[in-house]
Amino acid sequence: MSARYEPTDAALLAAHVAGDDRAFSTLAERHFDRMWNVAMRVMGNREDAKDALQDAMISAFRRAADFRGDAAVTTWLHRIVLNACLDRLRRLRSRRADPLPDDLDRSMRFASTADPETAAVQRDLAADVAGALEQLGADQRAALVLVDLEGYKIEEAARILGCAPGTVKSRCSRGRAKIAVLLRGWRED
Repeated sequence: MSARYEPTDAALLAAHVAGDDRAFSTLAERHFDRMWNVAMRVMGNREDAKDALQDAMISAFRRAADFRGDAAVTTWLHRIVLNACLDRLRRLRSRRADPLPDDLDRSMRFASTADPETAAVQRDLAADVAGALEQLGADQRAALVLVDLEGYKIEEAARILGCAPGTVKSRCSRGRAKIAVLLRGWRED
């Protein structure tokens, strides 16, 4: 039985640049879930996340030839998604965001459906966490989304954000402190 060949991300990007019509869509499909999660968590609502992700994919499609290979293709893609989100947030700053994203937190998938009261409490907590995230500045929110929600290591998040690892650590620390204050009622309950 022979193993099926799966091209690397770099090979797909190179094939796209060389004119392969399917290579970029294969690459985008491969990483869609994580890019969508980043966009949703940074933007805070489905419509803005869709728009930001679309902007990011168009940008990546057009700028593929500029990829230097200094980082992994996934890091490059996530950086483009994050930049598109931050650009969109700047443009939307004067517009009030929708209160909560539709798919608040992956942890909700693990909520117990056997106990409706527990599930309701978990939904309320997820909604409050999402609301607290929306109150953070874009830099702190992006760092927390990458490190705490998406599970990136500090160094990888620093590459995606284009800053030093110490900066990511401090943004996460300050963001967590603000969220702790905003969610202190949960600890008291």
